[in-house]
Amino acid sequence: MSRAKDYYQRVYEVVRQIPHGRVSTYGAIARYLGIKSGARMVGYALNNVAETNIPAHRVVNRNGELTGRAYFPDDTMRERLKQENITFLDEYKVDIDRHFWNPLEEMD
Repeated sequence: MSRAKDYYQRVYEVVRQIPHGRVSTYGAIARYLGIKSGARMVGYALNNVAETNIPAHRVVNRNGELTGRAYFPDDTMRERLKQENITFLDEYKVDIDRHFWNPLEEMD
């Protein structure tokens, strides 16, 4: 398995742990995986998983913005988060302070 595929699998494992009603950030996931400046790599890993069992809709940028929404059909990312009772501060910005899930604190 290539290093990129291995890294992507590690990203998917973390994202699968994000609980219903919570969100994490690209940077928080990268830090958990030991790659402090790897937020963009986390984004690349999640680019094509919108229609899978990986809850990529629960990953937002550090400001709570739905920067990954372009990879979801229509407004699916926002709608899925609303169905999980995620609070929005703006049309495409979640209340990150209220709903943030930090893998460094929540995972072993």
